[in-house]
Amino acid sequence: MAKQAGGNTAQRVEALVRPIVEDMGLRLWDVVFEKEGPDWYLRVLIDRDGPMDTDTCADVSHALDPVLDEADPIPQSYYLEVGSPGLGRRLTRPEHYDALMGQKIRVRLYRPDPAGRRELEGALTAHEGDAVTLETAGGPAVVALSAISKAQLCDDEDLF
Repeated sequence: MAKQAGGNTAQRVEALVRPIVEDMGLRLWDVVFEKEGPDWYLRVLIDRDGPMDTDTCADVSHALDPVLDEADPIPQSYYLEVGSPGLGRRLTRPEHYDALMGQKIRVRLYRPDPAGRRELEGALTAHEGDAVTLETAGGPAVVALSAISKAQLCDDEDLF
């Protein structure tokens, strides 16, 4: 997968689609605009309590199409994909950490922490300011959000 691009584009699209998604009783998890090979993809990731199904994703896609066509926030051609962030969902915003409090996550750091670790896994126990606390096998670890290169939800059996 190509590196995420189009941050401003994603922000413009998010402003357009968030009210529609929320009016449908869903949560907007993320909007990603990225290039894969020669093609651009606009991915709108939605979430809700309980399982997500393809019919709901299709309904959201049909609701977003006319709004995106009229507002035309993206000058080049792209493919619209509406889906769920899934079990291995990425945590890219502070509110994601709040939503997954108590869940088990894995974080990869830009640089090793003072203990020499580049990856940490554990239960997310706190999010205060610009830091999160994980309860790891070696005890609690406080990590600055700015030190995290990638964070995602992980399966219980993936831990430790």
